[in-house]
Amino acid sequence: MTKPTKETSRYGVSRRQLLKAASGAAALLAAAKLNLPAGAFAQGAGPEVKGAKLGFIALSDAGPLFVAKDKGIFAKYGMPDVDVQKQASWGTTRDNLVLGSEGNGIDGAHILTPMPYLISAGKVTQNNQPTPMYILARLNLDSQCISVAGEYADLKLGVDATPFKAALEKKKASGKAVKAAMTFPGGTHDLWIRYWLAAGGIDPDKDIETIVVPPPQMVANMKVGTMDCFCVGEPWNLQLIHQRIGYTAVTTGEIWNKHPEKSFGMRAAFVDKYPKAAKALLMAVMEAQQWSDKAENKQELASIMGKRQWMNCPVEDVYDRTAGKFDYGIPGKVVENSPHVMKYWRDFASYPFQSHDLWFLTEDIRWGKYEAGFDTKALIAKVNREDMWREAAKEMGVPASEIPTSTSRGKETFFDGKVFDPENPSAYLKSLSIKRVDV
Repeated sequence: MTKPTKETSRYGVSRRQLLKAASGAAALLAAAKLNLPAGAFAQGAGPEVKGAKLGFIALSDAGPLFVAKDKGIFAKYGMPDVDVQKQASWGTTRDNLVLGSEGNGIDGAHILTPMPYLISAGKVTQNNQPTPMYILARLNLDSQCISVAGEYADLKLGVDATPFKAALEKKKASGKAVKAAMTFPGGTHDLWIRYWLAAGGIDPDKDIETIVVPPPQMVANMKVGTMDCFCVGEPWNLQLIHQRIGYTAVTTGEIWNKHPEKSFGMRAAFVDKYPKAAKALLMAVMEAQQWSDKAENKQELASIMGKRQWMNCPVEDVYDRTAGKFDYGIPGKVVENSPHVMKYWRDFASYPFQSHDLWFLTEDIRWGKYEAGFDTKALIAKVNREDMWREAAKEMGVPASEIPTSTSRGKETFFDGKVFDPENPSAYLKSLSIKRVDV
Protein backbone atom coordinates (compact mmCIF):
# COMPACT_ATOMS: atom_id res chain seq x y z
CA MET A 1 0.00 0.00 0.00
CA THR A 2 1.34 3.39 -0.94
CA LYS A 3 2.24 5.58 2.02
CA PRO A 4 0.22 8.84 2.10
CA THR A 5 2.16 11.98 1.22
CA LYS A 6 1.48 15.69 1.70
CA GLU A 7 -0.40 15.66 -1.58
CA THR A 8 -2.58 12.56 -0.90
CA SER A 9 -4.96 11.55 1.88
CA ARG A 10 -5.07 8.10 3.46
CA TYR A 11 -7.84 7.26 0.94
CA GLY A 12 -5.69 8.16 -2.04
CA VAL A 13 -7.47 11.45 -2.80
CA SER A 14 -5.20 14.35 -3.62
CA ARG A 15 -5.16 17.44 -1.44
CA ARG A 16 -6.10 19.46 -4.50
CA GLN A 17 -9.22 17.28 -5.02
CA LEU A 18 -10.21 17.68 -1.37
CA LEU A 19 -9.90 21.46 -1.56
CA LYS A 20 -11.90 21.53 -4.78
CA ALA A 21 -14.66 19.42 -3.23
CA ALA A 22 -14.71 21.58 -0.10
CA SER A 23 -14.98 24.78 -2.10
CA GLY A 24 -17.84 23.29 -4.13
CA ALA A 25 -19.70 22.34 -0.95
CA ALA A 26 -19.15 25.83 0.44
CA ALA A 27 -20.55 27.32 -2.76
CA LEU A 28 -23.63 25.12 -2.48
CA LEU A 29 -24.05 26.13 1.16
CA ALA A 30 -23.75 29.82 0.30
CA ALA A 31 -26.23 29.46 -2.56
CA ALA A 32 -28.70 27.69 -0.27
CA LYS A 33 -28.42 30.42 2.34
CA LEU A 34 -28.88 33.09 -0.32
CA ASN A 35 -32.08 31.54 -1.62
CA LEU A 36 -33.63 30.77 1.74
CA PRO A 37 -34.96 33.25 4.29
CA ALA A 38 -32.84 34.23 7.25
CA GLY A 39 -32.69 31.44 9.78
CA ALA A 40 -34.42 28.85 7.59
CA PHE A 41 -31.20 27.12 6.55
CA ALA A 42 -29.90 26.96 10.10
CA GLN A 43 -33.15 25.34 11.21
CA GLY A 44 -32.89 22.65 8.55
CA ALA A 45 -36.43 21.78 7.52
CA GLY A 46 -38.53 24.58 6.09
CA PRO A 47 -42.25 25.27 6.67
CA GLU A 48 -44.43 22.21 7.32
CA VAL A 49 -46.79 23.30 4.51
CA LYS A 50 -46.26 25.48 1.45
CA GLY A 51 -49.36 27.61 1.70
CA ALA A 52 -52.21 29.07 3.73
CA LYS A 53 -55.45 30.91 3.03
CA LEU A 54 -55.45 34.52 4.23
CA GLY A 55 -58.38 36.91 4.08
CA PHE A 56 -58.44 40.68 3.57
CA ILE A 57 -60.86 43.57 3.25
CA ALA A 58 -60.27 46.14 0.51
CA LEU A 59 -58.42 48.69 2.67
CA SER A 60 -54.96 50.21 2.37
CA ASP A 61 -53.83 48.72 5.68
CA ALA A 62 -53.96 45.30 4.00
CA GLY A 63 -51.19 46.60 1.71
CA PRO A 64 -48.45 44.41 3.23
CA LEU A 65 -50.41 41.27 2.33
CA PHE A 66 -50.82 42.49 -1.26
CA VAL A 67 -47.11 43.31 -1.46
CA ALA A 68 -46.04 39.97 0.06
CA LYS A 69 -48.10 38.13 -2.56
CA ASP A 70 -47.38 40.35 -5.59
CA LYS A 71 -43.65 40.62 -5.02
CA GLY A 72 -43.07 36.95 -4.18
CA ILE A 73 -42.13 37.51 -0.54
CA PHE A 74 -44.34 34.67 0.71
CA ALA A 75 -42.56 32.40 -1.78
CA LYS A 76 -39.18 33.69 -0.62
CA TYR A 77 -39.95 32.45 2.86
CA GLY A 78 -40.93 28.99 1.63
CA MET A 79 -44.69 29.65 1.29
CA PRO A 80 -45.32 29.84 -2.50
CA ASP A 81 -48.93 28.63 -2.28
CA VAL A 82 -50.36 31.37 -0.06
CA ASP A 83 -53.83 32.35 -1.26
CA VAL A 84 -54.86 35.91 -0.34
CA GLN A 85 -58.65 36.07 -0.62
CA LYS A 86 -60.93 39.12 -0.67
CA GLN A 87 -63.69 39.04 1.96
CA ALA A 88 -67.05 40.75 1.51
CA SER A 89 -67.21 42.12 5.06
CA TRP A 90 -65.67 41.75 8.50
CA GLY A 91 -68.57 39.47 9.38
CA THR A 92 -67.60 37.22 6.47
CA THR A 93 -63.99 37.30 7.67
CA ARG A 94 -65.13 36.14 11.11
CA ASP A 95 -67.26 33.34 9.67
CA ASN A 96 -64.45 32.08 7.44
CA LEU A 97 -61.96 32.15 10.31
CA VAL A 98 -64.34 30.05 12.40
CA LEU A 99 -64.54 27.54 9.51
CA GLY A 100 -60.79 27.43 8.88
CA SER A 101 -59.35 26.38 5.51
CA GLU A 102 -60.25 22.76 6.24
CA GLY A 103 -63.88 23.87 6.28
CA ASN A 104 -63.43 25.93 3.09
CA GLY A 105 -62.72 29.06 5.13
CA ILE A 106 -59.43 30.82 5.89
CA ASP A 107 -56.46 30.31 8.22
CA GLY A 108 -55.69 33.94 8.98
CA ALA A 109 -56.44 37.49 7.95
CA HIS A 110 -55.84 41.20 7.82
CA ILE A 111 -58.18 41.99 10.67
CA LEU A 112 -59.52 44.65 13.03
CA THR A 113 -57.38 44.30 16.18
CA PRO A 114 -60.30 43.65 18.59
CA MET A 115 -61.73 40.85 16.43
CA PRO A 116 -59.29 38.03 17.36
CA TYR A 117 -60.20 38.78 20.99
CA LEU A 118 -63.96 38.87 20.36
CA ILE A 119 -63.73 35.63 18.33
CA SER A 120 -61.47 33.90 20.88
CA ALA A 121 -63.87 34.84 23.69
CA GLY A 122 -66.93 33.71 21.71
CA LYS A 123 -68.47 37.19 21.91
CA VAL A 124 -69.29 37.50 18.19
CA THR A 125 -69.52 33.87 17.06
CA GLN A 126 -72.52 31.60 16.49
CA ASN A 127 -73.81 30.13 19.76
CA ASN A 128 -70.95 32.02 21.47
CA GLN A 129 -68.54 29.22 20.60
CA PRO A 130 -64.93 30.45 20.94
CA THR A 131 -62.47 29.97 18.09
CA PRO A 132 -58.99 30.53 19.59
CA MET A 133 -56.92 33.02 17.61
CA TYR A 134 -53.49 34.64 17.80
CA ILE A 135 -52.32 38.12 16.88
CA LEU A 136 -48.87 37.70 15.30
CA ALA A 137 -48.22 41.31 14.28
CA ARG A 138 -49.83 44.72 14.04
CA LEU A 139 -50.21 45.77 10.42
CA ASN A 140 -50.25 49.55 10.79
CA LEU A 141 -50.67 52.69 12.86
CA ASP A 142 -52.99 55.65 12.14
CA SER A 143 -54.77 56.81 8.98
CA GLN A 144 -58.39 55.82 9.38
CA CYS A 145 -60.84 58.70 9.00
CA ILE A 146 -64.24 59.89 10.14
CA SER A 147 -66.13 61.42 7.24
CA VAL A 148 -69.43 63.29 7.26
CA ALA A 149 -72.10 63.90 4.64
CA GLY A 150 -72.06 66.98 2.45
CA GLU A 151 -75.20 68.32 4.15
CA TYR A 152 -72.94 69.24 7.09
CA ALA A 153 -70.41 71.13 4.97
CA ASP A 154 -71.23 74.46 6.66
CA LEU A 155 -70.18 73.04 10.03
CA LYS A 156 -66.66 72.29 8.78
CA LEU A 157 -66.41 69.64 11.47
CA GLY A 158 -63.01 68.73 12.87
CA VAL A 159 -61.70 66.93 15.91
CA ASP A 160 -64.38 68.55 18.11
CA ALA A 161 -67.75 66.92 17.38
CA THR A 162 -69.70 69.27 19.67
CA PRO A 163 -71.25 71.35 16.80
CA PHE A 164 -72.46 68.09 15.25
CA LYS A 165 -74.74 67.42 18.23
CA ALA A 166 -77.08 70.39 17.59
CA ALA A 167 -77.26 69.57 13.88
CA LEU A 168 -78.22 65.95 14.62
CA GLU A 169 -80.86 67.05 17.16
CA LYS A 170 -82.36 69.44 14.62
CA LYS A 171 -82.53 66.70 11.97
CA LYS A 172 -84.13 64.25 14.41
CA ALA A 173 -86.69 66.90 15.42
CA SER A 174 -87.76 67.09 11.76
CA GLY A 175 -88.61 63.40 11.89
CA LYS A 176 -85.55 62.09 10.08
CA ALA A 177 -83.25 59.33 11.31
CA VAL A 178 -79.60 60.05 12.07
CA LYS A 179 -77.03 57.30 11.63
CA ALA A 180 -73.32 56.68 12.11
CA ALA A 181 -71.76 53.84 10.13
CA MET A 182 -68.84 51.66 11.13
CA THR A 183 -67.58 48.32 9.90
CA PHE A 184 -67.98 45.80 12.76
CA PRO A 185 -69.45 46.06 16.28
CA GLY A 186 -66.60 46.38 18.78
CA GLY A 187 -64.02 46.79 16.00
CA THR A 188 -61.57 49.64 15.56
CA HIS A 189 -63.80 51.84 13.38
CA ASP A 190 -66.66 51.38 15.84
CA LEU A 191 -64.41 52.48 18.70
CA TRP A 192 -62.95 55.50 16.86
CA ILE A 193 -66.33 56.94 15.88
CA ARG A 194 -67.76 56.23 19.34
CA TYR A 195 -64.82 57.99 20.99
CA TRP A 196 -65.17 61.03 18.71
CA LEU A 197 -68.94 61.30 19.16
CA ALA A 198 -68.82 60.77 22.93
CA ALA A 199 -66.03 63.32 23.37
CA GLY A 200 -68.38 65.82 21.69
CA GLY A 201 -71.23 64.95 24.05
CA ILE A 202 -73.05 62.68 21.57
CA ASP A 203 -74.10 59.31 23.01
CA PRO A 204 -73.45 56.81 20.18
CA ASP A 205 -76.22 54.51 21.47
CA LYS A 206 -78.88 57.10 22.34
CA ASP A 207 -78.34 60.24 20.25
CA ILE A 208 -77.57 58.52 16.96
CA GLU A 209 -78.12 55.03 15.52
CA THR A 210 -74.92 53.10 14.88
CA ILE A 211 -75.07 50.79 11.84
CA VAL A 212 -72.72 48.29 10.21
CA VAL A 213 -71.64 48.83 6.59
CA PRO A 214 -68.75 46.97 4.86
CA PRO A 215 -65.89 49.32 3.88
CA PRO A 216 -66.31 49.04 0.08
CA GLN A 217 -70.01 49.98 0.42
CA MET A 218 -69.53 53.13 2.51
CA VAL A 219 -69.39 55.65 -0.33
CA ALA A 220 -72.42 54.26 -2.18
CA ASN A 221 -74.45 54.28 1.04
CA MET A 222 -73.44 57.85 1.89
CA LYS A 223 -74.43 58.87 -1.64
CA VAL A 224 -78.01 57.71 -1.13
CA GLY A 225 -78.22 59.21 2.35
CA THR A 226 -78.01 56.03 4.42
CA MET A 227 -75.80 57.65 7.07
CA ASP A 228 -74.71 61.04 8.36
CA CYS A 229 -71.14 60.04 9.16
CA PHE A 230 -68.91 57.01 8.92
CA CYS A 231 -65.53 55.72 10.03
CA VAL A 232 -63.39 53.60 7.71
CA GLY A 233 -59.92 53.35 6.22
CA GLU A 234 -58.74 54.31 2.75
CA PRO A 235 -59.45 54.57 -0.13
CA TRP A 236 -63.07 55.19 0.78
CA ASN A 237 -62.70 58.56 2.53
CA LEU A 238 -60.76 60.09 -0.34
CA GLN A 239 -63.13 58.52 -2.87
CA LEU A 240 -66.01 60.19 -1.03
CA ILE A 241 -64.31 63.55 -1.54
CA HIS A 242 -63.48 62.87 -5.21
CA GLN A 243 -67.16 62.09 -5.79
CA ARG A 244 -68.19 65.28 -3.93
CA ILE A 245 -70.46 63.43 -1.51
CA GLY A 246 -68.90 64.48 1.79
CA TYR A 247 -65.68 65.45 3.54
CA THR A 248 -63.20 64.22 6.13
CA ALA A 249 -63.82 65.66 9.58
CA VAL A 250 -60.86 64.06 11.32
CA THR A 251 -58.17 61.46 10.82
CA THR A 252 -58.03 58.98 13.69
CA GLY A 253 -54.39 59.90 14.31
CA GLU A 254 -55.70 63.28 15.45
CA ILE A 255 -57.83 61.49 18.05
CA TRP A 256 -54.94 59.30 19.24
CA ASN A 257 -51.54 59.92 17.67
CA LYS A 258 -49.77 56.77 16.43
CA HIS A 259 -52.69 54.57 17.41
CA PRO A 260 -52.72 50.84 16.59
CA GLU A 261 -55.16 49.73 13.91
CA LYS A 262 -55.28 46.40 12.01
CA SER A 263 -53.49 43.18 12.91
CA PHE A 264 -52.24 40.04 11.22
CA GLY A 265 -54.30 37.39 12.97
CA MET A 266 -54.32 33.61 12.56
CA ARG A 267 -56.29 30.69 13.90
CA ALA A 268 -54.44 29.24 16.88
CA ALA A 269 -55.06 25.75 15.47
CA PHE A 270 -53.01 26.56 12.33
CA VAL A 271 -50.15 28.17 14.24
CA ASP A 272 -49.96 25.36 16.79
CA LYS A 273 -50.01 22.68 14.07
CA TYR A 274 -47.63 24.45 11.67
CA PRO A 275 -45.39 26.74 13.78
CA LYS A 276 -42.66 27.05 11.13
CA ALA A 277 -45.17 27.90 8.41
CA ALA A 278 -46.79 30.48 10.69
CA LYS A 279 -43.41 32.07 11.39
CA ALA A 280 -42.62 32.09 7.66
CA LEU A 281 -45.91 33.91 6.97
CA LEU A 282 -45.13 36.37 9.75
CA MET A 283 -41.63 37.12 8.42
CA ALA A 284 -43.00 37.64 4.91
CA VAL A 285 -45.60 40.09 6.21
CA MET A 286 -42.96 41.92 8.28
CA GLU A 287 -40.64 42.27 5.28
CA ALA A 288 -43.57 43.54 3.20
CA GLN A 289 -44.29 46.10 5.94
CA GLN A 290 -40.69 47.30 5.80
CA TRP A 291 -40.93 47.68 2.01
CA SER A 292 -44.33 49.41 2.17
CA ASP A 293 -43.07 52.03 4.61
CA LYS A 294 -40.28 53.36 2.38
CA ALA A 295 -41.02 56.70 0.71
CA GLU A 296 -39.51 55.59 -2.60
CA ASN A 297 -42.02 52.71 -2.79
CA LYS A 298 -45.22 54.70 -2.19
CA GLN A 299 -46.12 55.11 -5.87
CA GLU A 300 -45.65 51.40 -6.58
CA LEU A 301 -47.50 50.55 -3.37
CA ALA A 302 -50.49 52.64 -4.49
CA SER A 303 -50.41 50.94 -7.90
CA ILE A 304 -50.37 47.50 -6.29
CA MET A 305 -53.20 48.37 -3.90
CA GLY A 306 -55.40 49.74 -6.67
CA LYS A 307 -55.28 46.47 -8.65
CA ARG A 308 -58.55 44.72 -9.42
CA GLN A 309 -57.77 41.67 -7.25
CA TRP A 310 -56.96 43.90 -4.28
CA MET A 311 -58.83 47.20 -3.70
CA ASN A 312 -60.08 47.66 -7.27
CA CYS A 313 -59.97 51.45 -7.22
CA PRO A 314 -58.31 54.27 -9.16
CA VAL A 315 -54.74 54.88 -7.98
CA GLU A 316 -55.58 58.56 -7.42
CA ASP A 317 -58.12 57.50 -4.77
CA VAL A 318 -55.35 55.99 -2.66
CA TYR A 319 -52.00 57.56 -3.56
CA ASP A 320 -52.22 61.00 -1.90
CA ARG A 321 -52.99 59.73 1.57
CA THR A 322 -50.55 56.85 1.17
CA ALA A 323 -47.87 59.48 0.53
CA GLY A 324 -49.01 61.74 3.39
CA LYS A 325 -51.11 64.37 1.60
CA PHE A 326 -54.50 64.88 3.26
CA ASP A 327 -57.09 66.93 1.41
CA TYR A 328 -59.99 67.03 3.87
CA GLY A 329 -62.47 68.11 1.21
CA ILE A 330 -62.94 71.44 3.00
CA PRO A 331 -61.75 74.55 1.14
CA GLY A 332 -58.31 75.53 2.37
CA LYS A 333 -57.81 72.40 4.49
CA VAL A 334 -55.03 70.44 2.80
CA VAL A 335 -52.20 69.01 4.90
CA GLU A 336 -48.95 68.09 3.17
CA ASN A 337 -46.66 65.53 4.83
CA SER A 338 -49.21 64.72 7.51
CA PRO A 339 -47.74 63.11 10.64
CA HIS A 340 -50.82 60.88 10.63
CA VAL A 341 -49.91 59.08 7.40
CA MET A 342 -50.32 55.32 7.67
CA LYS A 343 -47.24 53.69 9.19
CA TYR A 344 -46.51 50.07 8.36
CA TRP A 345 -43.11 49.68 10.07
CA ARG A 346 -41.71 52.89 11.60
CA ASP A 347 -42.51 53.79 15.20
CA PHE A 348 -42.73 50.07 16.06
CA ALA A 349 -45.88 49.84 13.91
CA SER A 350 -45.53 46.10 13.34
CA TYR A 351 -45.01 45.10 16.97
CA PRO A 352 -48.23 44.07 18.78
CA PHE A 353 -47.99 45.94 22.08
CA GLN A 354 -50.01 44.18 24.77
CA SER A 355 -50.88 47.59 26.24
CA HIS A 356 -52.66 48.50 23.02
CA ASP A 357 -54.68 45.29 23.03
CA LEU A 358 -55.67 46.19 26.59
CA TRP A 359 -57.01 49.58 25.43
CA PHE A 360 -59.23 47.90 22.82
CA LEU A 361 -60.54 45.44 25.42
CA THR A 362 -61.13 48.28 27.87
CA GLU A 363 -63.10 50.26 25.29
CA ASP A 364 -65.16 47.18 24.45
CA ILE A 365 -65.92 46.87 28.17
CA ARG A 366 -66.92 50.57 28.08
CA TRP A 367 -69.53 49.85 25.39
CA GLY A 368 -70.78 46.55 26.80
CA LYS A 369 -69.05 44.01 24.56
CA TYR A 370 -67.46 42.42 27.64
CA GLU A 371 -68.83 42.41 31.15
CA ALA A 372 -67.33 44.64 33.85
CA GLY A 373 -64.46 42.88 35.60
CA PHE A 374 -63.67 40.73 32.56
CA ASP A 375 -60.22 39.12 32.89
CA THR A 376 -58.45 41.05 30.14
CA LYS A 377 -54.98 39.98 31.26
CA ALA A 378 -55.74 36.28 30.82
CA LEU A 379 -57.21 36.77 27.34
CA ILE A 380 -54.26 38.90 26.20
CA ALA A 381 -51.88 36.17 27.41
CA LYS A 382 -53.70 33.68 25.16
CA VAL A 383 -54.15 35.83 22.02
CA ASN A 384 -51.14 38.16 21.80
CA ARG A 385 -48.09 36.39 20.35
CA GLU A 386 -45.52 39.15 20.57
CA ASP A 387 -43.07 36.35 21.45
CA MET A 388 -43.36 35.02 17.90
CA TRP A 389 -42.86 38.53 16.52
CA ARG A 390 -39.62 38.87 18.49
CA GLU A 391 -38.37 35.47 17.28
CA ALA A 392 -39.16 36.42 13.68
CA ALA A 393 -37.47 39.82 14.06
CA LYS A 394 -34.34 38.15 15.43
CA GLU A 395 -34.18 35.65 12.56
CA MET A 396 -34.67 38.45 10.04
CA GLY A 397 -31.84 40.46 11.56
CA VAL A 398 -34.05 43.40 12.53
CA PRO A 399 -31.85 45.97 14.32
CA ALA A 400 -32.28 46.15 18.10
CA SER A 401 -33.32 49.81 17.72
CA GLU A 402 -36.43 48.64 15.82
CA ILE A 403 -37.50 46.11 18.47
CA PRO A 404 -39.37 47.45 21.53
CA THR A 405 -37.85 46.66 24.90
CA SER A 406 -41.24 46.36 26.63
CA THR A 407 -44.65 44.83 25.89
CA SER A 408 -46.19 48.15 26.92
CA ARG A 409 -45.89 51.51 25.15
CA GLY A 410 -46.83 53.15 28.43
CA LYS A 411 -49.43 55.87 29.02
CA GLU A 412 -51.42 57.07 26.00
CA THR A 413 -52.96 60.56 25.76
CA PHE A 414 -55.99 61.36 23.60
CA PHE A 415 -56.96 64.63 21.92
CA ASP A 416 -59.44 65.50 24.68
CA GLY A 417 -56.84 65.09 27.43
CA LYS A 418 -57.98 61.65 28.58
CA VAL A 419 -55.08 59.39 29.59
CA PHE A 420 -55.03 55.61 29.33
CA ASP A 421 -52.58 54.06 31.77
CA PRO A 422 -52.28 50.32 31.03
CA GLU A 423 -51.36 49.84 34.68
CA ASN A 424 -54.75 51.25 35.73
CA PRO A 425 -57.43 50.83 33.03
CA SER A 426 -60.27 51.27 35.54
CA ALA A 427 -59.15 54.85 36.24
CA TYR A 428 -59.41 55.53 32.50
CA LEU A 429 -62.95 54.11 32.43
CA LYS A 430 -63.95 56.21 35.42
CA SER A 431 -62.76 59.37 33.64
CA LEU A 432 -65.18 58.83 30.73
CA SER A 433 -68.60 60.45 31.11
CA ILE A 434 -70.45 58.44 28.43
CA LYS A 435 -70.21 54.66 28.87
CA ARG A 436 -72.37 51.55 29.31
CA VAL A 437 -70.55 50.17 32.34
CA ASP A 438 -70.48 51.15 35.99
CA VAL A 439 -66.92 51.37 37.33
